[in-house]
Amino acid sequence: MNLTFVLASVILAFLSLTFFSVISTYNTARKIALPVIISPVSPLNPLWILTYRTFPFVLLLKHLPFGLGKWARCTYMGWTFHDKHALHDELGPVFIVVTPSGNEVSVADPQATHTILSRRKEFIKPAVMYEQLNVFGRNLNTVEGEDWQRQRRLTAPNFNERTSSLVWKEALRQAHDMAQFWAEQGAEGTRETVADTATLALHVLTCVGFGLSYSFHHGVRDLSDGHSMTYRDALSLCLRNIITFAIFPKKVLTLSFLPKRLRSLGVATQEFQKYMEEMLTHERNMAAKREHGTGNLMGSLVRASEEAQKSSDINDSTRLGLTDEEIFGNIFAFNLAGHETTANTMATSLVLLAANPECQAWLIEEVHHVLGNSGGSGGWKYEESFPNLERCLAVMYETLRLYGSIVFIPKSTGFHSQSLALGDKTYILPSSTAININVQALHTDPQTWGSDALDWRPSRWLRASSPTFSSHGNHTLPMAEETFIEPEAGTFIPWADGPRECVGRKFSQVEFVAVLASLFRQYRVRPVVKNGEGEADAKRALVRMVDDSAISAITLQMLEPRSRSLRWERQN
Repeated sequence: MNLTFVLASVILAFLSLTFFSVISTYNTARKIALPVIISPVSPLNPLWILTYRTFPFVLLLKHLPFGLGKWARCTYMGWTFHDKHALHDELGPVFIVVTPSGNEVSVADPQATHTILSRRKEFIKPAVMYEQLNVFGRNLNTVEGEDWQRQRRLTAPNFNERTSSLVWKEALRQAHDMAQFWAEQGAEGTRETVADTATLALHVLTCVGFGLSYSFHHGVRDLSDGHSMTYRDALSLCLRNIITFAIFPKKVLTLSFLPKRLRSLGVATQEFQKYMEEMLTHERNMAAKREHGTGNLMGSLVRASEEAQKSSDINDSTRLGLTDEEIFGNIFAFNLAGHETTANTMATSLVLLAANPECQAWLIEEVHHVLGNSGGSGGWKYEESFPNLERCLAVMYETLRLYGSIVFIPKSTGFHSQSLALGDKTYILPSSTAININVQALHTDPQTWGSDALDWRPSRWLRASSPTFSSHGNHTLPMAEETFIEPEAGTFIPWADGPRECVGRKFSQVEFVAVLASLFRQYRVRPVVKNGEGEADAKRALVRMVDDSAISAITLQMLEPRSRSLRWERQN
């Protein structure tokens, strides 16, 4: 009886605290004068996250009548991908979710989005959501203020045309080997599209980041001397478990009493740290010998940091260079931002191209038009080819629009209240107000993208002008001169926008375009048709596989990428 009374008291106290917390935050939200949704749970509440991930059926609450379950539509990770623009259609371009832990402003207005992303000092990154990215050191993604300016000054210049040329060459080489491997699978096709594009992306990053070039078939799968885990496995484990670092510091992950999965993650962090330390030592040795090396990112960061430190006044205590930990932190951040995201975009695009043969033929037409009979990919020059492969880039943009890895961007007003213009009105957002820039809603807004906003149509990114002609075999092909349509500010933000736009944007674009050009210069892709189904059924199944995506850790991914096979065959 006493235990029952204690439990009842605890539950009552919890409910009372929740009730009064919601009342308090609601009163604050009401003063802002934006539409509100009242939620009994906070999106980042660990108990709530554990509940809906363990028992997904609780999210059926969102189907309650009279709008009683509307809160369940917008309080779980990845809700923006599933809801698209629907909730903003009901409530407007900006609304507030009132929760027990505070208010969260959901933004799907292009003008407001551009304002928030442009005013980096007023609208800051919420530290609590980015702390796990500091696992190997503070980096460009996690710092603010003068620290951010210093790190940006030292890191951004390294993503230059020389880097892009290196990305281009390595991506072509990797894609050539990957295409051959896929074609060798014959009629059975491959179910490893996601895994193989992840390997390709990792190899490109390893080459450009550290100057280490591997073959597609082996590469970072092989164990290095003095290591108990391969580079690929160590990095992959760290990336897949990035959320775990928010709960368990890396220094405790090797404790013997922890579950095996956590101890394996601890070994992975140690191994990846060791790999980076070895590469840093190598680059410092080359710098000491005044050897320029391969121009990789690690070497560039070392040299830029040392030159900055030398240029500082000897009496100036201000740190101008990067510490070893900051170099490691940025290298890990580059891997996090450029590995899974780019690989997912590639894999998703290939599945959609297999499901849309007309779009695939449209893409192949451009590849032949630009590259013609230029021989092997080793002769394709970055500066001549990349700018003209606009249909390849359009495929990337359209895939990022509907299936981008990042479906929302978190921001905060920080320690001070901030004004935000919306149309002809200005709203005051109090200090410590969480802001959710709803990327998916912006990318599917019918007012911006038209009535077919939910359709995957890469040609929407190009505007035709005067016709040109290209030779392919014994035929002369007419092809329209096309202009790439740049989206209006705040309407398309897969790399964010403003001062804190992703420094690796060009890196990812060059890699993606190189891979598509290499694949579709000689091959085409089709769905493998299962017994009892037709070609149309197989295509629809591919689209369903892509639509069945959700947030895994921090990025959007297909849940069952091995459920269908793709068959690669040579073009006639």
